[in-house]
Amino acid sequence: MLRKVFKTGNSTVVSLPREMLESLGVGDGSDVSVELDLSTKQIIIRPVEKAFPGVDEDFARQVAEFIEEYRPALEALARK
Repeated sequence: MLRKVFKTGNSTVVSLPREMLESLGVGDGSDVSVELDLSTKQIIIRPVEKAFPGVDEDFARQVAEFIEEYRPALEALARK
């Protein structure tokens, strides 16, 4: 399948067909792993499995953001 590389804002992107994304179970906001195989000159995109199946992704993101923002205070509390 031939796709074009194009610029949007400050990024360079390749669009992927909806059918391909649906078959992988990914869409807007999904996390994917992107790897470069220099020996074969291939870009490999894989869906990232949820770290905690059954946990709402939005809730998990909010918790991760909270931990990142308050990490020093949380680490200080853990030492007590």
